[in-house]
Amino acid sequence: MAVKIRLTRLGTKKKPYYRLVAADSEAPRDGKFLEVLGTYDPMKDPAAVTIQKEKVQHWLGKGAMVSESARAILKKEGVL
Repeated sequence: MAVKIRLTRLGTKKKPYYRLVAADSEAPRDGKFLEVLGTYDPMKDPAAVTIQKEKVQHWLGKGAMVSESARAILKKEGVL
């Protein structure tokens, strides 16, 4: 089982809201996940981001891969 840190989409049509999650790489985008690591709300100005850095570091230490969109958010927040 390969673990990926990625975004899962919530919210309604035209009003997206995302969770940063650790999930099995074969699980569907909005499907089963292992742990919630933070949130991202692009509709606010500026975009609202909350990240639990300890949890992200824990999963990275276990060898989790990071998706492109999640990597951009984590870099901007100074976690990577």
